[in-house]
Amino acid sequence: MEKTEKIWMDGKFVDWDDAKVHVLAHALNYGTGVFEGIRVYETSKGLAVFRLKDHVKRLMGGCKVMCFKLDYTYEEIFDAIKETVRVNRKVDYVKPCVFLCGEAVGLNPIGVPVKFTITSVHLGSYLGKDAQEKGASLITSSWFRPWNLAAPAGAKVNGVYVTSCLAKMEAKHRGADEAVMLNAQGNVAECSGENIFILKRGKLYTSQPSESILEGITRNSIIDIARDLGYDVIETNISRIDLYTADEVFMTGTAAEVTQVTKIDERPIGDGKPGKVGKQLAEKFAEVVRGKDPKYEKWLDRI
Repeated sequence: MEKTEKIWMDGKFVDWDDAKVHVLAHALNYGTGVFEGIRVYETSKGLAVFRLKDHVKRLMGGCKVMCFKLDYTYEEIFDAIKETVRVNRKVDYVKPCVFLCGEAVGLNPIGVPVKFTITSVHLGSYLGKDAQEKGASLITSSWFRPWNLAAPAGAKVNGVYVTSCLAKMEAKHRGADEAVMLNAQGNVAECSGENIFILKRGKLYTSQPSESILEGITRNSIIDIARDLGYDVIETNISRIDLYTADEVFMTGTAAEVTQVTKIDERPIGDGKPGKVGKQLAEKFAEVVRGKDPKYEKWLDRI
C-alpha cells in the first residue's frame, strides 16, 4: 500500500500524517466502526469509481445497524468520496470509515461522538501477482465466521473483522494465500475478506446471504455478469466437500477482484490450474470496471 497526500475528516482535508485520533477513542478500544473498501479504475475517459452508489448505501446501512447518527446525506458522502479521489494522486482504493472517536472507557457507546473519515491509497494487487496469474492457495481456518446471532455479519463492522485477521494470519503461517471460514453450521461462509464461488457440473454456486456472509458488491456483480454470459448461478449452502470436489473455485472481493483458487488444504482444485470459467469471468470483470462494456456503464461513477 502506498499512502496519499490528503485524508478527508469530517468535511475537511488534512495531511496524511495529521489524521489522528485519541488512544481512548471508543472504536480503537472496542471496534465500534463501519467501513467500506471501494476500487477506483483507470478508463479511457479517466478515473472511475466502481459501484460507488452501492458502497455508499451499504455504508449507511451499516451505520443504521450500529445506531450511528450520520450528519451527512447520501449525496454528501457520494461527493466527498469522489473529491477525495480527485485531490490525491495514484489512487486505486478508497476506504470511508465511520467510527466512534470520543474518549470513553466502557462498553456503552451511547452518546459517544462519531467521526467520519475517507482515506484513499494505491493498493495494487491485494493477493499478489502470483495468486492472480497462477491461482491462490487456501486453507480452511480453525476460526469460524461470526454468525448472524453473534455479530452483524452482513455489515462491514470494524470489530467483526478481528476474526478475519486471525484467519488471514493462520493462512499466512501455514504458507497459504487465504483462508476459508466456515459458519456455525459447518457450511462454507466466505474467505477472510472475499466471497467464494464454485463451478460444478457446469453451474456456479455461491454461499447465500443467510450463511453469515457479507453480501459482497463484487460478488453481486459477478452473479449478474455470469448470468448475462449464460451461466446458471445458484445461491445456496456449500459444504467443505463441495470445495474439494469442485471443477473450479474462485474468490471475489473489492480488493481481490476475481482471483482463482487452485489449491485448498493441500488438495488441488480440478487439475490444479486456473479454470476456463473463472478466467472468462475475471477477464470480463476487468473489461467492465475499465469501462470497456457499455452495458455496465451504470456501475461506473466518473471522476
